[in-house]
Amino acid sequence: MTNHWIDLKNADVILVMGANPASNHPISMKWIMRAKRNGAKLLVVDPRFTRTASKADVYAPLRSGTDIAFLGGMIKYILDNDLYHRDYVADYTNASFLVNPDFKGPGDLDGLFSGYDEKGRKYDKQTWSYQVGEDGTPQKDLSLESPNCVFQLMRQHYSRYTLDTVSSITGTPKAKLEQVYEIYGSTGRPDRVGTECYAMGWTQHTTGTQNIRTMAIIQLLLGNIGMAGGGVNAMRGESNVQGSTDHGLLFHILPGYLPVPRASQSDLATYIEKNTPKTKEPRSVNWWSNRGKYITSYLKAIYGDAAQKENDFGYAFLPKLDETMNASWLMLFDKMRQGQFEGFFAWGQNPACSGTNANKVRDSLAKLKWMVNVNLFDNETGSFWKGPGVNSAEIQTEVFFLPCASSLEKEGSISNSGRWVQWRYKAVEPLAGTKPDAEIMNELYYRVKALYVKEGGKYPDPIVKLSWDYGEKDASGKVRHVNIHEVAKEINGYYLADVFDASATPPKPLGKKGGLCASFVHLQADGSTSSGNWIYSQSYTQKDGKPVNMMARRGKKDPTGLGLYPEWSWSWPVNRRIIYNRASVDRDGNPWDAKRPLVRWDPLKENPLTKTPGTWVGDVPDGPAPPMGDTGKLPFIMQANGVASLFGPGLADGPFPEHYEALECPLEENILSKQRINPAVKIFSEKHDAFYSADARFPLVATTYRVTEHWQTGVMTRHTPWLLEMMPQLFVELSREFASEKSIRSGQRVKVKSGRGEVSAVAVVTGRLKPFTIAGRTVHQVALPWCFGWQYPDDPMAGDSANLLTPNVGDANTMIPETKAFMVNVEKA
Repeated sequence: MTNHWIDLKNADVILVMGANPASNHPISMKWIMRAKRNGAKLLVVDPRFTRTASKADVYAPLRSGTDIAFLGGMIKYILDNDLYHRDYVADYTNASFLVNPDFKGPGDLDGLFSGYDEKGRKYDKQTWSYQVGEDGTPQKDLSLESPNCVFQLMRQHYSRYTLDTVSSITGTPKAKLEQVYEIYGSTGRPDRVGTECYAMGWTQHTTGTQNIRTMAIIQLLLGNIGMAGGGVNAMRGESNVQGSTDHGLLFHILPGYLPVPRASQSDLATYIEKNTPKTKEPRSVNWWSNRGKYITSYLKAIYGDAAQKENDFGYAFLPKLDETMNASWLMLFDKMRQGQFEGFFAWGQNPACSGTNANKVRDSLAKLKWMVNVNLFDNETGSFWKGPGVNSAEIQTEVFFLPCASSLEKEGSISNSGRWVQWRYKAVEPLAGTKPDAEIMNELYYRVKALYVKEGGKYPDPIVKLSWDYGEKDASGKVRHVNIHEVAKEINGYYLADVFDASATPPKPLGKKGGLCASFVHLQADGSTSSGNWIYSQSYTQKDGKPVNMMARRGKKDPTGLGLYPEWSWSWPVNRRIIYNRASVDRDGNPWDAKRPLVRWDPLKENPLTKTPGTWVGDVPDGPAPPMGDTGKLPFIMQANGVASLFGPGLADGPFPEHYEALECPLEENILSKQRINPAVKIFSEKHDAFYSADARFPLVATTYRVTEHWQTGVMTRHTPWLLEMMPQLFVELSREFASEKSIRSGQRVKVKSGRGEVSAVAVVTGRLKPFTIAGRTVHQVALPWCFGWQYPDDPMAGDSANLLTPNVGDANTMIPETKAFMVNVEKA
């Protein structure tokens, strides 16, 4: 989230699209309803009339997979009706930047951007560049009138997204489109603000990244980024998903969103040079220019004394990805099925149910020699070898089960969607025979290390040289039990030597050797500091020589009245509650919205750091630099150019979001262009990867969703009797119109089939789904929850995973699977 849960109450308009917070994030509904009581409008756009929709001022239905068309129409509406915040757009975005005259868009090239390589399914982005002046900065037209400026290129791009076209693609009635566009477009006024809440309904598409980008463009046009009550807010599907990505869960990032090294980056200097953005814009903060400090401090944290300047701070110990290697979820299981893996740790997950095209996933597990299932309960992954249709005698995979403790049985932190890092205490001891994850990792580490020490191996250094000082050690040097506070301190970071601010005269002391680092601002590139994750530096610091766990704070003061609660827990970065908050003020530092001043520049108040007049008051600002004015700094400090990007040349599938159909859809052609699907997505070509679009055998659009009673694949909640009693078996929602056509009644058993598999389900005939009129013809949609599996309960009537139906394809930028739009058929069982 750019903002946080409580901040929803500050909005004038809330758009929920790609999410159902009333069912899946019920605490958030408290703040949404608070906003409504204060006069806010709630807009809900969803294929289903959900619990959230029941509280909406306006509900607009749309066909799954057409979000960019819907939002692209809103961009056109905002531009055509001059609803955008002109000063914000001109000063704080790249709207004025002049683009290469050779750039062409989908309107010129019938669905493609310039530079497309059809054979490689990728773009040469040379024409997506900016025109650069003699000073090395992008040339600008501040009038926003040049046909080559971003603003006019954007206007031209979305001119094709007329109400008629959008309605024909999405199935949303034109009157509903206009109603949503008008209400949300009203937040372009400085004294009004709108926010958006999304979840997997946006991300799990072949255009998932661009779905979110489209909303970001809208928020920038309306001046809603950095504002109290604004932002683009990801509603994470679990209380620590934010924390897991922060700490490098994904294959391509290290903790703190540092890129994983590639094979060509053979030394630390090359890595820093390659991955540090550069700019000649004098007013840009370009905070990522500090990447060298963060990667060096990370290496010192994980390798300790083994990381020295003489050995490049242990950089050689880090694993390197091959240049074009993609180790995302879909690729892992594709390679697994090809026999390229011997073993697999399924840690706290259930891919046999959560993975798209789950039959392929289960088949892939059978190609392993061994698998370790770390979980609270046995599940479909751990028992895949005895699942439906499996001949156990033919399975070679040896499965080990390591029972672990639940979140209530261990101490530690969670980082919620709003980046608030909150410390949780252990409520009860783990059950006999189970261990917390950290203890399991501790045991594994020492056993693997002992093998390397004893037998050598091809390259033992990355393991044997790890720093592992997480608790009291026994006579052999092994940590007896992990002290999770020591882990948290390592993540925060230490001063490994006395550290000084060399820019001051005389040099100013920042920290003493052995002390906990006060902030990532103090991290150094010379090996004198450590930090396991730079964005978490300040989360566990010290005062008067005593450690202070900032995450455990529970202060209830709210001096701004905006719900920031700066003394409750701690949020990254540096306890900033709303990021890019310097965009909430005008060039002189005065809040755009005087009713909800998030930060403001006080030119007379003494700055506590410089002891000179001029400082920010309110939320922790995005850096201490003065407002833009004539000599200050631009507000988007993580962007090399200092401004936000309406035009995004870094993406794989286009600098502007463009509507493409899902891999499987009911249409033979894209209504908007000749390019039916995202041209940059990877197409898997084996028999089990086949897809079926505009196929009469599978005429129904389908989507999956979550229910309140079950969590993820249901491994925990299906073992909770009262929850299973409330939601005991797989069902499929059908519109009354479709059910009437097929003579299906509520409660009847039906089979839901796709080109990849089928599931048995109970029919729920409901008014929550309605037929769509798409390109002049009727299209039906159905919906299933994905929280069931065959392993438990031991009842064949309970059903199996809805992901047996979903296709093997992912987003062009992230490879997240497309499970929210695919084609099926429903027949009586």
